[in-house]
Amino acid sequence: MRGDWTAHFSRFRSAAPERINLAAHSHHDWPDVSFAAQELAWTDAAHLAGHKWSLVFGELIPAVQAGIARELRLPDPSSIAFAPNTHEFLRRLLSCLPTDRTPRILTTSAEFHTARRQLARLAEEGLIQLDEIAAEPFATFHERLRTAIIAGGHDLIYVSQVLFNSGATSGDLAALAGAVPSEATLVAIDGYHGYLALPTDLSAIADRVFYIAGGYKYAMAGEGCCFMHCPPGYGPRPRDTGWFAAFGALAAPPGSSIGYSADGGRFLGATFDPCGLYRMRAVLAWLQANGLDARHVHEHAICLMRQFLSGLDALTIPWLSPAQLITPFGPPSAHGNFLAFHTEGAGALEAALAKHGIATDHRGDVLRFGFGLALSEGDVAEALGRMKALNA
Repeated sequence: MRGDWTAHFSRFRSAAPERINLAAHSHHDWPDVSFAAQELAWTDAAHLAGHKWSLVFGELIPAVQAGIARELRLPDPSSIAFAPNTHEFLRRLLSCLPTDRTPRILTTSAEFHTARRQLARLAEEGLIQLDEIAAEPFATFHERLRTAIIAGGHDLIYVSQVLFNSGATSGDLAALAGAVPSEATLVAIDGYHGYLALPTDLSAIADRVFYIAGGYKYAMAGEGCCFMHCPPGYGPRPRDTGWFAAFGALAAPPGSSIGYSADGGRFLGATFDPCGLYRMRAVLAWLQANGLDARHVHEHAICLMRQFLSGLDALTIPWLSPAQLITPFGPPSAHGNFLAFHTEGAGALEAALAKHGIATDHRGDVLRFGFGLALSEGDVAEALGRMKALNA
């Protein structure tokens, strides 16, 4: 998809006009509509004070739920719960696991730090048994992951839709969910690098998998507005629970005074800052008004990535050769909306690019370049022009 949407991001761009944000897999620019949304959050609080929560739960949350459900093809928007960060959801999922034995969890070696650190720490104490599938070599990753899933015996399967440190994907989500042999196994997809980056249709597995994402990255809505789709019947009574989970609660089971609702509200926590949801509502409405969805975003990113790689090849920068690209650039479904390079001194290279006004980021020896609607072909051309200095 060719197009220039940069005029809709004028506030972010004018705030740092020298910056070309190629760190769009991390902190995206926010569209201008989010600024008005932030102001509206303040004025609603001023007008309504404590009564603002009726508006938040009665209008704001249903609107955001509807927008997310539209993007993910979810049949019931009320299956979506919100939290300030994804770690809250991970904790609540863990609190649903059995206590009469050591729970067994299947994951990959390429999960984001939120899951990697927490799961490793629990395994360190012997509180969980952790089975970790190596992401590399990517050529056999899907097969090895599916084989491990089919083997069974897991209480929780937690895998990313798009691996944050490479751009590779976990493949067909419906096929992975269908390979789980036990109906009792909780299946969670970390979609943070996939939501509004890759076209995602969860309609066939909405009754089976949890899907976790948020606004900080490709959703262009900033911090504080993460969400989880909660399949009905799975994790009906999380032990890690906040008072918001009591809203609309059903009667508690015999022997308990703690009730939970049957929808996504059972995974809610406690009081949170709703500003992020104001921004997310505005961004989702903006996308819909302009006829944009994840498919258009991905097509736009593919065009920019193709332009970037072509120009990079002509620059012949030794630290950024095609051979160092972790996930080869190929079919659009094969990777997310960023390019990751194995390169020694990735941190030094990030710093060198920053001196030329090009924002990127690195994790260890991996340097990442991200692309989205806030970037144009002109931005990519300008970045490539500045990068010539790296050969000087």
